Amino acid sequence: MRTLTKRVFGSRASATDRNAAPDLAREVERELGQTGEVGRLEGDEPIARDPVRPGAPKAKAPNRHTRQHESAIKHVTGRAEYIDDLPAPDDALHAIVGLSPVAHGRLERLDLEAVRRFPGVVDVITAADIPGHRDIGPVFPGDPMFAEATVSYVGQPLFAVAATSYQVARRAAQAAVIEIDPLPPRLDPVAAAEASEFVRPTHTQSRGDWSAALANAPHTLEATQFVGGQEHFYLEGQACLVVPSEDEGVTVYTSNQHPSETQKLVAEVLSIPFHAVTVENRRMGGGFGGKETQAAPWACMAALISRRTGREVKLRLPRADDTRATGKRHPFSNRYRLGFDDEGILLGADITVIGDCGHSPDLSEAVVDRAMFHADNAYSLGDARVVGHRARTHTASNTAFRGFGGPQGMMIIERAMDDIARHLGLDPLSVRKRNLYRSVQDGKPRNVTHYGQEVDQHPLMREILERLERSSDYWARREEITAFNRRSPVIKRGLALTPVKFGISFTAQHLNQAGALLHVYTDGSVMINHGGTEMGQGLHTKVCQVVARELGLDLVTVRISATRTDKVPNTSPTAASSGADLNGMAARDAASQIRERLYDFAAEHYQLDRGGMRLEGGELVTGVGNVTRRMPWGELIQAAYLGRVSLSATGFYSTPLIHYDRDTGQGRPFYYFAFGASVSEVRVDTLSGEYRVERVDILHDVGDSLNPAIDLGQVEGGFIQGMGWLTSEELKWNDDGRLMTDGPATYKIPTFGDLPPVFNVELLEGHPNSQASIYRSKAVGEPPFMLSMSVWSALRDALASLVDYRISPDLDTPATPERVLMAAEALKHAGDENASAQQRDVHP
Repeated sequence: MRTLTKRVFGSRASATDRNAAPDLAREVERELGQTGEVGRLEGDEPIARDPVRPGAPKAKAPNRHTRQHESAIKHVTGRAEYIDDLPAPDDALHAIVGLSPVAHGRLERLDLEAVRRFPGVVDVITAADIPGHRDIGPVFPGDPMFAEATVSYVGQPLFAVAATSYQVARRAAQAAVIEIDPLPPRLDPVAAAEASEFVRPTHTQSRGDWSAALANAPHTLEATQFVGGQEHFYLEGQACLVVPSEDEGVTVYTSNQHPSETQKLVAEVLSIPFHAVTVENRRMGGGFGGKETQAAPWACMAALISRRTGREVKLRLPRADDTRATGKRHPFSNRYRLGFDDEGILLGADITVIGDCGHSPDLSEAVVDRAMFHADNAYSLGDARVVGHRARTHTASNTAFRGFGGPQGMMIIERAMDDIARHLGLDPLSVRKRNLYRSVQDGKPRNVTHYGQEVDQHPLMREILERLERSSDYWARREEITAFNRRSPVIKRGLALTPVKFGISFTAQHLNQAGALLHVYTDGSVMINHGGTEMGQGLHTKVCQVVARELGLDLVTVRISATRTDKVPNTSPTAASSGADLNGMAARDAASQIRERLYDFAAEHYQLDRGGMRLEGGELVTGVGNVTRRMPWGELIQAAYLGRVSLSATGFYSTPLIHYDRDTGQGRPFYYFAFGASVSEVRVDTLSGEYRVERVDILHDVGDSLNPAIDLGQVEGGFIQGMGWLTSEELKWNDDGRLMTDGPATYKIPTFGDLPPVFNVELLEGHPNSQASIYRSKAVGEPPFMLSMSVWSALRDALASLVDYRISPDLDTPATPERVLMAAEALKHAGDENASAQQRDVHP
């Protein structure tokens, strides 16, 4: 996406504000206690989001749960350690993986003698050297650690080499002789589906007589849509460090969202018990789903070399190798056939989604399931059928990515809302509002999804839309934009308001569980460990806040330790937006056990009334009103220790109520729904296809927020990442199946210059979760990602103005300037044809 404007947060930003930036920079420096003259920064944007100027009105008091990220200072000072920062002994080995240069073929020869003889090489491994499992598929088989007889994608591992340095290992790997008899690669998921080439069976969800609803509907429409994939582009690539233990085991330090699964796979590859493998993760430099399953293979390779050589092994993939060898967000090919009435209200739907899964199942069963679950987004489909296909192609196996299939599923119904509006001559917002989930219509319940789950907080969705509609001045801007487009032949503006309804829970029921381990030391300091992993999203911060809140302590009293499989076993991945929900509740359980023990001890030891006890402000408080007694936390802990009270506890939590019957396609797969909405305004040059996002307004539902500052950052970041997916991030393969966009030179993620100059983001307040989540909060990792659909819809709105909003343009994603230009040219051609037809009717 090309954006030509500067970014200023808030709709009240002015030229005066921007020109004041250098002075504000000096003010901030002085407030931080720094000295010296501050030079002018490149550009003219404010360096602080909320600078305070003399005479300016005071900002609203911060929320008492707002806290900075627990590693924020370490992040900005460079002291936070990631895998490649961990010190290793001088004799540590460095491993590199040899990858297939062919997308599909028979492996005829793999000669590694020159690699083994290369100076500095210590070990080379292939599939033949694996003592245990050779297939390391995370859920279903299909992912060999190393290819043997056949290769299935460019970038598939064939061997690994370990040498005395990273550079030596890279040069040695290039000495391999690889001969592959190529076979034609299959790269089209639609053709694969038509040929019944699937990685997993097709699944169907249906409710009501959808075929009769379509047959009897006053209006029907159908369309197809391609939704592109997305590279995770985490700042820290795939990396691990493996240390052999004194017995047959290993300790694995890894940038990994699922340590327990990596523990399992490493143990199975080495053919040793799970308890012999310890996996540790302190933090990741980004994950976004790309390290849920696809961080484990590299750990398995490094662990095997470490056990064979008895030395520490570090494996870090070069960026291009990382991009080729790992899966992406699934591209989807979608189709809808919808029936609706004169008001645009849906009566029936038949929706098909085809996920491009790559060469193996990986997590595609669940990803396509979630695309199906979210094919309705926030709308009641009426009687509906949703079919999901999982197509096999010769690319890296696609995997989890923020939203986990939900965004791709939502796209087809958001296209439909625009299409219905153009068909009936209505504003798309009116059609969207009429189709929101509601209690009943024409005697039929309209608050139940096509998979049978009741949407219990559906009035909240309407409230969010109507509040955002007012706060963004939607209708006044709509009128002004429509008038502008009538008098502007080249530059067209577009506006769209789109909602989000996103289900929170793992769709695999058994993954909805978590554990925690809490220690209170005799000086009163607290250490918490849990099964979730930190990838920058603030999970550790929120868990520390939960413990501090339960024990009535200041946050500085609580520290978190690295996630380790020998502290909390059998953990679920940090994914599905459930990290705080699950691990926060487990930590709360552990803290509440300690609290109750302390209450029991104090009541007996000090002869106090247990019923009036509470922990607050670092003290045990008992009594009511003016008749209270206070005991410092440290004193209480010392006494409890001397009284032989256990000051350690394990916590556990499993999500209630959820279930799903795969045979019937019905159930309650989600504990609750998170809601949100966004309004985007764009400006498009129809002669070049270039465009810019001019303004974005967001209102997002997080229940009673655990940490508004972190949640606000998640909403902003999720929106921008989603905007990149829908606009600039284009994955391209050549005809031989080789990924051409394998680095920042060819793959374009959003940059600072792509941010909208007006970016208003607000968290919905006063609406706690209807379910008993942690402090009635709601998940915020994935739901904001789908808010970006308003940008894509606004682009379609701008293009539709070329034909006076009579035609809904075809615009696949990512909506690059090239695609926008082609859509504009197609509309102009369609408009010319319509004009010619009308002229022939008037002048026969």
